[in-house]
Amino acid sequence: MPTIRDYGLVPGHLPAGPRNAITDVPGVRVGHTTVHTATHHTGVTVILPRPDVYTHRCTAAAHVINGFGKTAGLVQIQELGQLESPIALTNTLNVGQVWDALVQYTADACEARGDRLRSFNPVVGECNDGTLSDITHRVIGRREVYHAIETASADFEQGCVGAGAGMICHELKGGIGSASRMITVGGRDFCIGVLALCNHGQLSELNILGRCVGAEIRRRIQGEPRPEDKGSCILVLATDLPLSSRQLGRVCRRCAAGLARVGSYWGHGSGDITIGFTTAHDIHRGENAEIATRAVFNEDKMDPLFLAAAEAAEESVLNALAAATTTVGYDGTVCHALSEFADLLG
Repeated sequence: MPTIRDYGLVPGHLPAGPRNAITDVPGVRVGHTTVHTATHHTGVTVILPRPDVYTHRCTAAAHVINGFGKTAGLVQIQELGQLESPIALTNTLNVGQVWDALVQYTADACEARGDRLRSFNPVVGECNDGTLSDITHRVIGRREVYHAIETASADFEQGCVGAGAGMICHELKGGIGSASRMITVGGRDFCIGVLALCNHGQLSELNILGRCVGAEIRRRIQGEPRPEDKGSCILVLATDLPLSSRQLGRVCRRCAAGLARVGSYWGHGSGDITIGFTTAHDIHRGENAEIATRAVFNEDKMDPLFLAAAEAAEESVLNALAAATTTVGYDGTVCHALSEFADLLG
């Protein structure tokens, strides 16, 4: 699985984690189910913050960069500042079915331990893969979501996998990308990791570490330019830094800087959203103390966190482009991969 670093390009200045992925945050796992057939290039990707996030909730936040999206679960995150669900990513018309699968999976898990599910806030993000996949068939359901959850691990594929199977980024083949940055605070190492589902941007605006290669790629593929920046990018940000929901929201907002570095201006028809969580707090469902005490970061020391989020988001998009492969859609549409134009990156 190639990354942008395999082309000799290293985004940013801060050090990456050992995997350079969201799973450098301890305990975080990612799973995919991918459907590649003659008529479908689609799937689902699930990010698990910890083994049982329903019982052991995380402090969380969400930031809408541009709201042309059909997500589920953001309202409660923004109101309560907590995450109690795995985060699932899929295509636009499958949000409801993936939501249903997360509910049933959690209900079954509760029943197995003698508990009863009475309320639950599933979190689902989406991008539209309808250019390359016959999206109306809605082929992602419980079986696919369960498989993604049950096979989730710290080491996961990027590119045309899971929810990214049919996505298009800056008019090249997009998909799933991830990156991380390490920060040392008080002698301890912490991580900020980002996973991006990339389906946004225009080729003419593509900027790869200062290389504006869109015009030459356009000349080679002889395609018609997309008149708008539309399609969407969902970013999931994870960290083990002790942040309040408000602070986490501030960090999430800096992911927009990463998108901008690659050339997106999040146009009218683009649903660009960041969902963030920290594993630093264990908010137990049975907790009944009237006053809860949790560590939070010093507000005046947050600049390195903002930089880390921007760098990780930028590299996540570039890694999605680097890992993707040329794909032929259900109607014969050809979506070229960045790897076809590797000579422009040297």
